[in-house]
Amino acid sequence: MAAQPANIKVLLAKLGLDGHDRGIKVIARAMRDAGMEVV
Repeated sequence: MAAQPANIKVLLAKLGLDGHDRGIKVIARAMRDAGMEVV
């Protein structure tokens, strides 16, 4: 029986308090769509 590959888990964080969070949301969505677990 072949072992299942482990899911890649990614923790993303945004530096600063400026409120510009669109970039991190785009990256998170792309990683999620690629099959990664994004926290």
